[in-house]
Amino acid sequence: MSRRTRTARRRPVAAAVLAAGAVLLPAVPASAASGADQDFVIEDPRITESSGLAASKRHPGVYWTHNDSDDGAFLYAVDSRTGKTVATVTMTGVGEPRDVEAISLGPDGNLYVGDIGDNLGGTWDHVWIYRLPEPAELRDQTVAATQFTVQYEDGPRDAEALMVHPRTGRVYLASKKQSGGRLYAGPEKLSAQGVNVFRPTGADVDWVTDGAFSPDGSELVLRSYLGAKAYDWKGDGSLGEPRRLSAPLLGQSESVTYTADGTGLMYGAEGTRSRVVRVDVEKRDGEGDGGKEPEGTKSPGAGAGAGGADGAGGGGEADGGDGKSTGTAGLVVVGAVVLVWLGLRKGRRGAK
Repeated sequence: MSRRTRTARRRPVAAAVLAAGAVLLPAVPASAASGADQDFVIEDPRITESSGLAASKRHPGVYWTHNDSDDGAFLYAVDSRTGKTVATVTMTGVGEPRDVEAISLGPDGNLYVGDIGDNLGGTWDHVWIYRLPEPAELRDQTVAATQFTVQYEDGPRDAEALMVHPRTGRVYLASKKQSGGRLYAGPEKLSAQGVNVFRPTGADVDWVTDGAFSPDGSELVLRSYLGAKAYDWKGDGSLGEPRRLSAPLLGQSESVTYTADGTGLMYGAEGTRSRVVRVDVEKRDGEGDGGKEPEGTKSPGAGAGAGGADGAGGGGEADGGDGKSTGTAGLVVVGAVVLVWLGLRKGRRGAK
């Protein structure tokens, strides 16, 4: 089935999801729209299924992304100031990508690309990770990549999240299940020969569509369709208790990354001219100024329209009853539409 046909089939449901989510999103401040690392729209008509984001270290304000499946071995560098693609990278040495779902930047200056999705629900006996140096120049170019074969110790899994720890360089994957998903650790160093076995860390995670480590490596954020959670990173792959974060509802929410300076989280989604929305990193109790958040940061109760994932619409508890009931109603509507859409998508992909 062609991409055009598949897109036409899912457009009514996807449009409904986007419309429902848009009601709960904040307006983009005029002062922020023209700045780097602020909300932006991906303008490139080729990017219709943005499934991962990674903040560039070499090029401030630039974000790497890629399409989901059926696109080829392409990466796109998008300038957050304009939403325009400033470089297209074609990977060589990787064969034909199957289902690219994630991208992350390692401490070695390399981009790690996760061809880790499994449209058949976890039946492929192996998946792949590609590694390539982040280009020093932003221009259309071809870059040789190293391909790594990956298997899970406990059998095939569908996954959409790949995270490289910014201190150790170790690669982690999170399987995507509505319940019973797992976090997996790769070997200390990936090998291009043989198979790289990823083993469960013991941490259970649910419905993960993307993830990102904080720049200092102390925290892991995991994204789902309807929210995001942050975990203290224990160093051995175990996680602290989850903290719910403010996260915008963006239709099919597929991606998250920290800004390069660690002051914000950038949330993205699939779709033509999809939005990428910044949410300032929330101060935790006891951090700076006696635990108070500095002016300008967002928090789960930061007012109506903040897009909180677990009290969507934001400000539910802070405003009394009205904000909370509105946010809950919004979540119910959006959640129902998302689940319908996912059911249709699963059926479509399984038929490929």
